[in-house]
Amino acid sequence: MMGDSEVTGRQGGEPGPYASIAGYERFQLLRGRVRRAALVVGTVFLGWYFLYVGLSAFARDFMARTVVGHVNVALLLGVLQVMSTFALAWAYVAYARRRLDPLAGELR
Repeated sequence: MMGDSEVTGRQGGEPGPYASIAGYERFQLLRGRVRRAALVVGTVFLGWYFLYVGLSAFARDFMARTVVGHVNVALLLGVLQVMSTFALAWAYVAYARRRLDPLAGELR
């Protein structure tokens, strides 16, 4: 993401490399979509991760429950943690191809 300093320049209002497109409505739309996507993906990932860590720290009896054979809840949730990371990455790539790339292509 680019901050205001990249749009206006590093020192006292000099135009930066993106100043020519910063005011375009399509650029603002793209920028908003990228921010929202990053916020959603980051929130889901960190929320799920901290839930797992919290359960591991404070719900040890629950995490130690056997599900099947030698597989307990902690192991099952750990595998789901890895799988969900790949699922989130795939979802972001699909979203970017569908909603971000066409806008970025218009701006080129």
